[in-house]
Amino acid sequence: MQVTDYTAKYAASTEADPAAVIETLQAEVASLKEQLDWFKRQLFGRKSEKRIIDNPDQLDLSTLLGDAPAPADPEPTEEITYRRRKRKPRNADDVTDSGLRFGPDVPIEVIELSAPQLEGPEADQYEVIDHKISRRLAQRPGSYVVLEYRRPVLRDKASARLLEVPAPSAVFEGSLADVSLLAGILVDKFCYHLPLYRQHQRLKDAGITLSRSTLTNYTQRAIELLGPIVEAQWQHILQSRVLAMDETPIKAGRKKKGQMQATWYWPIYGEDDELCFTWSTSRGSAHIAQQLKGFEGVLLSDGYAAYDRYARHKPQITQAQCWAHTRRYFERAHKSDPAADEALTLIGGLYRVEQRIRDKGLEGENKLDYRSRHALPIAERFFAWCHTQRQRMDLLNSEPLARALVYADNHQAQLKVYLGDPQVPIDTNHLERALRVIPMGRKNWLFCWSEVGAKHVGIIQSLLTTCRLHNVDPYTYLVDVLQRVALHPARAIIELTPRVWKARFAEHPLRSDLDHAH
Repeated sequence: MQVTDYTAKYAASTEADPAAVIETLQAEVASLKEQLDWFKRQLFGRKSEKRIIDNPDQLDLSTLLGDAPAPADPEPTEEITYRRRKRKPRNADDVTDSGLRFGPDVPIEVIELSAPQLEGPEADQYEVIDHKISRRLAQRPGSYVVLEYRRPVLRDKASARLLEVPAPSAVFEGSLADVSLLAGILVDKFCYHLPLYRQHQRLKDAGITLSRSTLTNYTQRAIELLGPIVEAQWQHILQSRVLAMDETPIKAGRKKKGQMQATWYWPIYGEDDELCFTWSTSRGSAHIAQQLKGFEGVLLSDGYAAYDRYARHKPQITQAQCWAHTRRYFERAHKSDPAADEALTLIGGLYRVEQRIRDKGLEGENKLDYRSRHALPIAERFFAWCHTQRQRMDLLNSEPLARALVYADNHQAQLKVYLGDPQVPIDTNHLERALRVIPMGRKNWLFCWSEVGAKHVGIIQSLLTTCRLHNVDPYTYLVDVLQRVALHPARAIIELTPRVWKARFAEHPLRSDLDHAH
């Protein structure tokens, strides 16, 4: 029935030309098959974009299983014997031959084992000459501690006046939450994606009665304190000469009863390995212009048209394109058209050049010269191949390869920008790795009930992701900054961003009273 409907529709639009109807239907069937294959791959297939190339030197599985006949004339062999040191027995869960590995910050609790020989009547016949050490990794359930401050009350003998020692100041005046609890809630929720209702359940299991609304209130108030730090980090990012920008969806706020509103995070990655997540209810170029106000330099992005519209009439902006996004078009097309393999091979050559640059540690002019001598010829071959393929008479505009060729050809100038600027990366993969916290968290908290909540997620993830990029422990950072931010001069707020904080305060951070309790 559906085929009959399509036939009637296309017959009417092509004046009942049977050949035209058949050709149109075949094109639509091919397009639907492509969509079906894509959905199957998302559900059941390999998600990695890594290209698997058959190696002719690799042994066939049937040979290993003994199904293939043995060679008629086997090569002559000889027996070789040698001696080697016997390896230390290794447990299946050991990382290396040395066993468990851990850093100096991991606490160690020593358990002394007694020898039965030292307790009997013949104990004086033995003496301890050494100790052997074996280690096991242990874990305690999430635990909470109540800090009890015993403050003396004094009486002035002369005036009979009573005096008391004031309680230590807290992050929130009059609050029962220690700074360690606030930092722990934020790290658990936004680093390890543990929703507040699960944290509430863990508190309840530990014997602590605390409402979920209280946890929500702690989270919101703590993030609001961090807002000025993110603003300072954002302004510093805009001073970069090369920026990378992308967008990722998030449901935030109610559109109508039973339906959440579709909104967007726009991560912006600066050249000093800093990241800010801005948030918008739309995916248009107006938000890009608002967030990048005052920026002058190279904007590296994917092929989304909003970036093209933003940069088109701004001479101070040079737009660069991501090769990884270009490659994905050809990767989707290679199944339906083997000719796409040539594009994948050439793009792979560009990435091998970048790998050699990293291995050699090339920077500046040396990096630019290496790209000019090795990557530029490959790029020229790639675009020449694209031009040749577009002349094919058998290639329909609706086919995946045709769309890939149009995409690459339309963005040729932007894709070549990195070849003339050593500071521009070949792709936005560094940004995509950093923004994974949003999709990962989205699978746990699904959506944000309010738009304010979405903005709060952007603020805290801007700091926590930047902490990861600079190898700063997020918990230690938050414990320090939540205590320091209210007293720090506003003009020097940039010092509390993770990048600067690491250099100024990381060696002697402010601690919680929990660390000093006995």
